[in-house]
Amino acid sequence: MDSFVVRAALAGIAVALSGAPIGCFVVWRRMAYFGDATAHAAILGVAASLAFGQSIFAGTLVVSLLMAYLVSTLSWRGYAMDTLLGVLAHSALAFGLVAVSFVPGVRVDLNAYLFGDILAVTSMDLLIMWVGATVVSMLIAWRWSALLLATLSPELAHASGIDPRREQLILTLSLAIVVVVAIKVVGALLITALLIIPAAAARPLSNTPERMLLVAIIVGVLSILSGLSASWFLDTPAGPTIVSVAAVIFIITNLLKPLVRTR
Repeated sequence: MDSFVVRAALAGIAVALSGAPIGCFVVWRRMAYFGDATAHAAILGVAASLAFGQSIFAGTLVVSLLMAYLVSTLSWRGYAMDTLLGVLAHSALAFGLVAVSFVPGVRVDLNAYLFGDILAVTSMDLLIMWVGATVVSMLIAWRWSALLLATLSPELAHASGIDPRREQLILTLSLAIVVVVAIKVVGALLITALLIIPAAAARPLSNTPERMLLVAIIVGVLSILSGLSASWFLDTPAGPTIVSVAAVIFIITNLLKPLVRTR
């Protein structure tokens, strides 16, 4: 295989390592739209980057951070979470698509940003992705216990001197970085799938949060490598193939669920 396939595999592994812990918290908090809102805002970041001649990663990071902060702030003001995130997710995507059409003199392959183009990852992209993945991993490792307690019981977290709002803000900021890491791999429309499916597939095989995180990482890496291989031999789009493989693993682990419980 050529070196671009190796770069693609390394980029995918960076996404799996950074996405697994965030995906676990999204599953535990039942906030699927949480990922969608931030990921879809990335398209708006792409438009801003093209309009101002800046790096796609920089524009995506700024807009994703703003969206993450907006979600975190509004969620504590009495809005129903699923409604709020649904409005923000789809509005951000619509505004992003409209904004891209207004960028003068630039022809944009939107499919590359909507569904990813992992085979076009450059060495510089790879460096940015691994820096982002390292930052997310360090943040989650640092706040793991506090994030878990704030997820299980905000009241108990308060009693223990932990501010649940601060923990949610850390989570949303980490998600924004994951969006930047993943947008070239699976695109804005499939980032949430790669966050949620490995975590959901790991759940039937796990009896502790730490084990679920470890299994989610394994499922994520396996999905990336198997999806890339299948895409290579079947000549199918890489991003959707990776997500399809993850979905198959999800089905298999759920079929194994009764066997795991009887042990």
